[in-house]
Amino acid sequence: MEVGPAQAASRLPPHAYFLVSAVFHYLGPAFAVLLFARVDVLGVAWLRIASAAAVFAAWRRPWRLWLSLSWRDRRLLVALGAVLGVMNACFYEAIARLPLATVGAIEFLGPIALALWGTRSRRNGVAVALAAGGVYLLTGFRLGGQPLGVALALANCAFFVLYILLAHRIAQRGAGGGIDGLGASMLLALLLVTPVGLAGALPAVTSPLLLGAGVGVGICSSVIPYVTDQLAMARLSRGTYALLLSLLPAAAACIGVVVLRQVPTIADLAGIALVVVGIAVHREQPS
Repeated sequence: MEVGPAQAASRLPPHAYFLVSAVFHYLGPAFAVLLFARVDVLGVAWLRIASAAAVFAAWRRPWRLWLSLSWRDRRLLVALGAVLGVMNACFYEAIARLPLATVGAIEFLGPIALALWGTRSRRNGVAVALAAGGVYLLTGFRLGGQPLGVALALANCAFFVLYILLAHRIAQRGAGGGIDGLGASMLLALLLVTPVGLAGALPAVTSPLLLGAGVGVGICSSVIPYVTDQLAMARLSRGTYALLLSLLPAAAACIGVVVLRQVPTIADLAGIALVVVGIAVHREQPS
């Protein structure tokens, strides 16, 4: 019996989709760092969002979903579009100033808060302490040197939490509807970032090599991970998804080593270990 793409996708465990998202979540930005020498930071952010919006427009034609939605649902997509635009701009400005692993660790503070929201057990108190200690080891010795970078990373963290909350709500429409909603939000994000990012992207627009690199960043950063997020979120609770995000700091550090040659220190490795162990120790409380 022949199995269609949708059936094959549903047979894969949601954790497999999350693992794909975790790898590409920082792989694309790692390549984006390499573009900063030739293209303005906000220009790279524009290329990422524009190329992703073009892919979603050609693949999903999300305006058809938009026309069928109520105004309440449209406001949800507008909110996600605004979050995607500002979050990506803050993220790129942060990684232009700080190591990728450091930004990844700060970004992870938000998922820690989501994962531990409303829990009061001693075990989860230990989990919070371990994770907080890990983040301090990864970031505490660098806070004085790049205050703007840290502030931008913290802003990115806040918007990442909003992304999780909004994207999870959209995913509950079902995998297909969720991806179409994501595509519509990406088109709205493009409208938001164009006034501040298009001018910085012009050097890439006139260079086929840089333009191709920018498109690759968009596919690796905003198409593959966000689509696999939707496929995972459609079948995972928000709390479980937040717990799985414990893999992100380790992924950031590994990709920083492989792509950017940002070799972690012993303190970095200890910090990553503490963050991961802290979330592994955490247990969701019965409702």
